[in-house]
Amino acid sequence: MGADAVEAEGGDWGCEEATPPWIQYSILSSVFVGFYGVDSARVDALSLVYMVAYVPLILPATWLLDARGLRLCALLGAGLNALGAWGKCLSLRPSRYVVTLLAQSVCAVAQVFLLGLPSRVASVWFGPREVSTACAVAVLGNQLGTAIGFLLPPVLVPNTVDDIDLMQHNIGIMFYGTAIVSTILFLITGVVFEERPKYPPSQAQAVLRDQPPEGYSYKQSIINLFRNVPFVLLLISYGIMTGAFYSISTLLNQMIITHYPGEELNAGRIGLTLVVAGMVGSIICGLWLDYTKTYKQTTLMVYILSFIGMIVFTFTLNLGYLVVVFVTGGVLGFFMTGYLPLGFEFAVEITYPESEGTSSGLLNASAQIFGILFTLVQGKLTSAYSPLAGNLFLCAWIFVGIILTALIKSDLRRHNINLGIMNTDIKAVPVDSPTEHEGNNAMLRDQPESAI
Repeated sequence: MGADAVEAEGGDWGCEEATPPWIQYSILSSVFVGFYGVDSARVDALSLVYMVAYVPLILPATWLLDARGLRLCALLGAGLNALGAWGKCLSLRPSRYVVTLLAQSVCAVAQVFLLGLPSRVASVWFGPREVSTACAVAVLGNQLGTAIGFLLPPVLVPNTVDDIDLMQHNIGIMFYGTAIVSTILFLITGVVFEERPKYPPSQAQAVLRDQPPEGYSYKQSIINLFRNVPFVLLLISYGIMTGAFYSISTLLNQMIITHYPGEELNAGRIGLTLVVAGMVGSIICGLWLDYTKTYKQTTLMVYILSFIGMIVFTFTLNLGYLVVVFVTGGVLGFFMTGYLPLGFEFAVEITYPESEGTSSGLLNASAQIFGILFTLVQGKLTSAYSPLAGNLFLCAWIFVGIILTALIKSDLRRHNINLGIMNTDIKAVPVDSPTEHEGNNAMLRDQPESAI
């Protein structure tokens, strides 16, 4: 592993971190409703565009990841993110809602190239004893960006509804600051991000490198994944859990303001608590997986605890005590966000030797679809009735996800390969760019020949 692995992981983390634009509008929904003179549905659309863009673009993006490799996708994602951030700087007029929507759409395209990278980077660069933790750290970068999106916007842009000029100035500080940071991350990615290590870090990667690139078929890879019943069950259950998290994050401001008027700043802090607790959960879950390899058991347990956390959050939201919301939001975030790397790694295990980028890309596409549906329905229920109705809707779906997760057959294919339990029926899909074939027959470092 060494420095090369650290540099590559750092590059991915940096790209994933540049994601506050997803949440910076919805956490300031009342501010942007007043600034652009639009209704809350149009402000919610600035977050929904992330989910809408992902679904039709995920297949071309995962094909590009398989065909051209990690580095190009990381650069595309970071570069488009920076471009969209600068585009928002042109929307600092109340009449330019369309401009900010177009710029947000560019950022939405950028995330298509980034969200599938964690499990791919972890598999390509890290060994079996650290791969789940590496994936969790990469996912943590995305959550760190979301945490920044919850924390900084309410501080930088208070709701000065009586002074539009001051509001415009504050929004400008946020937009230009995001653009500068995104540009710096793009430059860092170009300098430190490498395609792969010289030697494969695991037996599973060594097997894939030995496969001829001529045998690669992206279409067949997709077909294989959808024929894999455990993966299809995970695809749906992952979409439910992550889509619920997206919906809660998008509508959190509206839920808090309904019961605690004028508490926009605390709404952002509660969102930050939810995400930071989730970052801790992600790391703990990753470490636990590397130590125990109990993928299904851990995934199911975290799912159940997320359901319990959602129930508690739902029925304590209207008690009138913000400190209770902070605590329940933190518990909910710990488990819901901790589930993200579990889903990625479980998918890689049960779909090996298919591309990690493709499996994680499809998981994210499922999350976006459910996220769109959940956000629209929960938003309507929250507006027409109360946050209680919207949250109960999510609780019902998360319970369905528990049942689906319990039905998943745990066939740890990658783990078995790393243990030396070979399956002669495996036909690997290459994990490297077809233009890079050196080292295909390289042996693993520090392992005896009998293990290879």
